Amino acid sequence: MKVVDAMKKEIVTVDEGTSVAEASAMMAEKGAGCAIVLSKCKPVGMMTERDVTYKVAAKGLDARKVKAGEVMSTPLVGVDPDADLIDAAKLMEKHKIRRLAVVRKGILYGVISALDIARNIEGYVESEVRKIMRHAFFIG
Repeated sequence: MKVVDAMKKEIVTVDEGTSVAEASAMMAEKGAGCAIVLSKCKPVGMMTERDVTYKVAAKGLDARKVKAGEVMSTPLVGVDPDADLIDAAKLMEKHKIRRLAVVRKGILYGVISALDIARNIEGYVESEVRKIMRHAFFIG
């Protein structure tokens, strides 16, 4: 199964100068756990719920004054929409993150989370096992 088949296509994007309070409100409205941060319309980072909690709230900072670009996780770690789910999971593990931007040639297609992979992996594994079994018993 490919990333494009499991990713969320409706995502929150904010300019790096957007306040954390405004970005958080947009995330809450969409039920999103992250926002992709843009600089000159190009994706440059990701602001997650964890970033808001650890970098703003835990430090007692005013979310109306702190900008998304100041707390975003950067550089943005991305995966190609045609990548395999297993490869996306390995990339998350390598970078110790829970979400990846789905990008190709600087164009943002969506976001995929570890939860999206978990929800889709069972059917994917079953499908791959069926392919192996068909090959083993009917072709060779």
